[in-house]
Amino acid sequence: MMLSAELLALDLPNRNQPPLSFVMNPGEIWGILGPNGVGKTTLLHTLANLRNKRSGEILLNGQNLLDCQRLFIAQNMGVLFQEHQDGFPATVLETVLLGRFPHNTSSWHKDSEEDIALATLALKQLELEALASRPLSQLSGGERQRTAIAALLFQAPKVWLVDEPSNHLDLHHQVAVMKMLSQQALQNKLVVMTLHDVNLATKWCSHVMLLYPDRPALMGKTEQLLTVENLEPLYQQRLAQGKINDQLVFLPSV
Repeated sequence: MMLSAELLALDLPNRNQPPLSFVMNPGEIWGILGPNGVGKTTLLHTLANLRNKRSGEILLNGQNLLDCQRLFIAQNMGVLFQEHQDGFPATVLETVLLGRFPHNTSSWHKDSEEDIALATLALKQLELEALASRPLSQLSGGERQRTAIAALLFQAPKVWLVDEPSNHLDLHHQVAVMKMLSQQALQNKLVVMTLHDVNLATKWCSHVMLLYPDRPALMGKTEQLLTVENLEPLYQQRLAQGKINDQLVFLPSV
């Protein structure tokens, strides 16, 4: 499912930002990069129709998002928030089962054996099966993050809008989550995520969008845009560039 936008006026901190116009296609992984406060989360929430734009339009498979029913959006677009609030007491498994709510429209729906089996599979992919019956209130930050991602996996959206997927995660689980998101793209899903770690983008993203605080955004293929010349003004930090096992890496140069 394709996501395209021409945002003529977006509520970003950079008031001099010219219109953003882009097309994101199935099978692509986009990384939105930029310093703190530049508007990465704002952009992601605007694409999810959770925040109003001042002008312009967002199209989901050619259909204006404002004309789409909420249920259609929820069935095709999934959002991972940066922070997670516990709405009510629930276990890990119960939380993941809520991920299929947009697809179970009957008010009398009861989780089937297939639902529970698929939710359990999502937990297994996020290495959470041993915590299935544990209350959310007893989880660490990283375990909560993985639970939210498992719920999104169970929701099975065609467009993933993911805010800081590596938030709270140790290195092992960072890699596991990024591999899972990469697999979604291989299944012809679109993945769009905000990132603070530029090296995650070099490893996993096919495309990037660089949001600057004081100049127009850059967007395009990762290998073309992730250069010292583009990244130093983005982060206002001198960088050193190198390769490890043929992967491009960037480190602060102090």
